[in-house]
Formats: sequence, structure tokens, C-alpha cells
Amino acid sequence: MPHRCATDGWAEDVHHTGPVRQAFVHDAVLVMEPEADEGAPGASVTVALCGHWDHEPPCPLAPHHVRTEQVGDQLHVRVLFATEPEAETEVRRRIERALSGQWQFPIGFTTPWHLRHSQPGELSPLERRHAERLSRA
Repeated sequence: MPHRCATDGWAEDVHHTGPVRQAFVHDAVLVMEPEADEGAPGASVTVALCGHWDHEPPCPLAPHHVRTEQVGDQLHVRVLFATEPEAETEVRRRIERALSGQWQFPIGFTTPWHLRHSQPGELSPLERRHAERLSRA
């Protein structure tokens, strides 16, 4: 909550905030089974970061957005997320485990894909506004 402080006769706004989130990107390439749902990898990331794919906002560990693009037999997955810098490693570990099928998913959830490649990505200029919204969530 903002409050005002007097400094040398001038008042200035001071905001006390909690931890500051930063935006990060994680890229992966999956090989999907022919009839697999392209939304399933995003759901798996949400389970790993939030506990379930159907939850009330905000995301507790890392507000995120997952975008997928089919390229031949591969599914390119891009996860834009925001978290405190000290939590980045844990968030990436969870994303990696989810996309590799190693996360403990709800009964009946299967991972009809194989992780081919995964790595940190670079935030594009077109993603900056979305990243700012996630950082404030």
C-alpha cells in the first residue's frame, strides 16, 4: 500500500512491495503420438506448477502461458512464466519433468509424447507486454 514520506520538504510516493517476479521463457520440442491432444503438454505444465490444470487464479508458484505449434511430427512448446529469480531453477525443473512425463499426474492422465529437446529461451519483443502482465499476477 502506498504511503507518503516527506523528504527535504518534498513529498514522494513510496510503495512497499513483495517479492519481484521476472519473466522467463522455456522452450521444448516434443514428438507427439498421431492422435494426441496438442493441449495436453500445456495441461501437464499447469499440473506441475499449480497442482491441477483446473484451478482458481492466481498460479501459486509461477503465472504462466503455454503456446504450442505443430511442425511436422514435432510439437514446439513455449512456456512464458513469471517468478521470483530465486525460484527460476525450481520452475524450470518442474516444466522439464512435466514435459518429459516424469511428473506425478492425476490418475488417468497420460503423456502421449516424447521430449526431444528442452532449454531456456529468450523473451521476444512481442512477448514483453504479456510477460509484464504475468509478472504482476
